Amino acid sequence: MNTLLWLAQWILATVFAGAGIMKLAVPKRIVETWPTMGYMTELTEAQLKLIGTAELLGSAGLILPWWFGILPVLTPLAALGLIVLMAGAIATHRRRHEPMIFVSILALLALFVAAGRFGFIS
Repeated sequence: MNTLLWLAQWILATVFAGAGIMKLAVPKRIVETWPTMGYMTELTEAQLKLIGTAELLGSAGLILPWWFGILPVLTPLAALGLIVLMAGAIATHRRRHEPMIFVSILALLALFVAAGRFGFIS
């Protein structure tokens, strides 16, 4: 089970680090022109940067505390935080009548990490 949890953590960390870096590094006026990023028109630049920062911090929180054994409770808490972000993403995509499968999978994967690292699954 530990191997599956680590795999899930690395997948999530990679996806959220990439998404967070993109939101922090690429200007909003460019991001919102990308075909899959139409929802960005509903966000301010500050909101985009806040979401990007949360994704990047969540990514680090999924790996570093558990890896180094320093406050490992932060790992499942980071997963819960990412679930909250994905709940917002699901609501946004639903309101816009867009596919929600990718963000739903990320939310379920984060739920698996949170439950596993809190010790609810063994």
